[in-house]
Amino acid sequence: MDMATQARIKELADSGRDDLVVIVGHLDVGGAELVAETVTAGDPTWAGPLAGVALGLPVYHVLEPAVKAAIAPEAYEAHLSLQELALESDAPIQAVRAVRERQQA
Repeated sequence: MDMATQARIKELADSGRDDLVVIVGHLDVGGAELVAETVTAGDPTWAGPLAGVALGLPVYHVLEPAVKAAIAPEAYEAHLSLQELALESDAPIQAVRAVRERQQA
């Protein structure tokens, strides 16, 4: 996650977290897990505005069934169906879920 995105998420979280949810779209496990860790426990690379800042935001992968169900079918088909086809395994989804569950524990 780039520095500008981290700064924007921090700004939004500082304005109020009640309605803020982070949706991750990475298809690789490492990228998905890194973003999930960054918005929950803080930037693990210590390189950005979220270094040491544990926002504790809820985080989901865009291809999780609960997220998919909340998206209009025609929008999902137009914007995410190819991404879902390219997904080699559900490992990125599981990685994001594991980070979320650790945060909730």
